[in-house]
Amino acid sequence: MQIMDNPFRGQVIDDQQWGLTQGQVSDDVEAVARLMNVCPAAHQTPLATPQQLAEALGIAGLAVKDERGRMGLGSFKSLGAAYAIAKRAVAAAGGSLDPDTLAQALQGQTFVCASAGNHGLSLAAGARVFGADAVVYLSDTVPEAFAQRLMDKGAQVVREGADYEASMAAALAAAADKGWTLLSDSTWPGSVEGGRDVMEGYTLMADEAVRQWQEAMGDAPPSHIFLQAGVGGLAAGSAVIFRKVWGDAPLIVVVEPDAAPALYESVKQGQLVETQGPSSDMGRLDCKVASHLALKALANMADAFQLISDTECEQQIARLDGEGLAASASGGAGFAGLALSAAAGQLPANARALVIVSEGPT
Repeated sequence: MQIMDNPFRGQVIDDQQWGLTQGQVSDDVEAVARLMNVCPAAHQTPLATPQQLAEALGIAGLAVKDERGRMGLGSFKSLGAAYAIAKRAVAAAGGSLDPDTLAQALQGQTFVCASAGNHGLSLAAGARVFGADAVVYLSDTVPEAFAQRLMDKGAQVVREGADYEASMAAALAAAADKGWTLLSDSTWPGSVEGGRDVMEGYTLMADEAVRQWQEAMGDAPPSHIFLQAGVGGLAAGSAVIFRKVWGDAPLIVVVEPDAAPALYESVKQGQLVETQGPSSDMGRLDCKVASHLALKALANMADAFQLISDTECEQQIARLDGEGLAASASGGAGFAGLALSAAAGQLPANARALVIVSEGPT
């Protein structure tokens, strides 16, 4: 485990100096909630408060936002593409929120993405709700069982390339060639709006967590929040809400695989960095380049960045099994970061922590 304090905490990040595209993630969660209400499967996910696990970690309290049942798709990512597509459906329907109108609002349109996991499921489900088509590009490494899940949601699946980067290049080319709408869960120059909307969809999860924390743990905010990150969408979408509500009170730590330190290295160098490294078992987090808007938000809002190994992650997330919170390595990495910090004596005994289990075992 490595941990680095963020030297840019609270600073306004210079787009040009960092090599980032313009824009930011909005904290207007009310706008997200209004649109997500038109999605038939939208519902709040639970917050667990496993006190015995908190005591085993040597801290006063622990809350776990459990995203494994989100919209029946098994991951927080259900919120992202679903919200981005709902936003476009409402616009196409002239602002109408009538379910029958919205069900046909995007007929004739096709959304496309590359996916190594749950983003593709969210895109497929969202497209189907609003009458659109979905095409998902998968690399050769993605299991056939996942491809079948996508097809069961109505998506057309295209195999392209040996890795995620190759499938993304194919999705980009298809969007340009066929006039399809690319909906990525990242942002870069020339592709901002879709990825921004996806991240803003995640703010609903954080808003739920705030209200549930207050109900279960009281008015005092968490002392520590550990957020796992790949390109940074979950962490950025959550951080903008936690800072809006709780200000500077919580110490926010962003947790990444040591094989994919995209945010860590970018903050360390004060500019966007494309990292290199072996594949990580935290596959959903195995991203070598950060989302531009996510990096900008987290360089401003996170207090620290933490790297953990696959072995460390697997050892720690096993502790979630006994609490009925079994997670994949990607889904439990934030908890693993918390547990490792606690074991290293980096948390006070009166710490009360919040983490997100973003997906179940895969």
